Amino acid sequence: MAAASATARAVSSNAPSAASTSTAASSATNSSTAANSSNAATAGTGTVASSAAAAPVSLRGIGRAFASQSGDRQVLRDIDLEIEAGEIVAILGPSGCGKSTLLRIAGGLDRPTQGEALIDGEPVKPFDARSAVGFQEPRLLPWRTIANNVALGLPRGTPRAAAREQVARLLDLVGLADFADHRPREVSGGMAQRTSLARALARNPAVLLLDEPFGALDALTRLKMQDLLLDVHAAEPATVLLVTHDVDEALQLADRVILLGHDDDPAAASGAVVTQTIVVPGHRPRDRGSAELAELRGRLLDGLGIDRHGSARGIETGTTIPHFPY
Repeated sequence: MAAASATARAVSSNAPSAASTSTAASSATNSSTAANSSNAATAGTGTVASSAAAAPVSLRGIGRAFASQSGDRQVLRDIDLEIEAGEIVAILGPSGCGKSTLLRIAGGLDRPTQGEALIDGEPVKPFDARSAVGFQEPRLLPWRTIANNVALGLPRGTPRAAAREQVARLLDLVGLADFADHRPREVSGGMAQRTSLARALARNPAVLLLDEPFGALDALTRLKMQDLLLDVHAAEPATVLLVTHDVDEALQLADRVILLGHDDDPAAASGAVVTQTIVVPGHRPRDRGSAELAELRGRLLDGLGIDRHGSARGIETGTTIPHFPY
């Protein structure tokens, strides 16, 4: 009760002006999130909005080119993905292959040069309110408390009482109820990232877009955050698109892993395409030491062009574990 009370006081006090909140929040989250924060702090009373139902995502014939001095540079081409409601899909690929670009297109933060993106059968709008984004850095406002940073994500017009209750619930969900009144400088990197995740969930998103959300964390904290994400997904089952460079993370979290890369055919058009789609077996949470995941890890590393170095230790690559499925 004491923690929840502290959270309620933190949300309702020290709110900045609407202009300053909107300006600062646009650099912390997407611009749709920024427009929500002032209303959440000043509205009247009401009830907590229920989480939006998870929605399917369709990426159809997506291509994206960027203009350069030497001509258009094709980053993505012919991307076709159907993502089911509530599914977690990880996007893997080498640096520069367009993973983050694809994520931004899915959330309306960028527009494709070819094709279309849809959420629940409807075209994605600029800064689509049906989605929320979690970044690699927490991007918290240093002058606001942890609770007030989470409140930035609340939907426009959230009543005051509902805002306090929603923020308290989310802080409890991510294990930060006792830190509601702290400033970002007073918490660890993992706690700051949990705050960022709670802020994204405050939008009640149907689709949660995560761009390497744990990339800046140490190895042990990263593992704990992976487990936390699974707990949060069980409680708030949005559709999740996760960009990561970590093969093990993708296999631990995702229902499917999408590997982006370039076509080996020299005659093929430029731009990254889907080179592999792997369905990850088993229910979450998965055994990190399972033979099935080890075999899939090897396949993904091969797809990324990474040598497993089995032969360097006198081990024939691919013969230590029978090919999955057995």
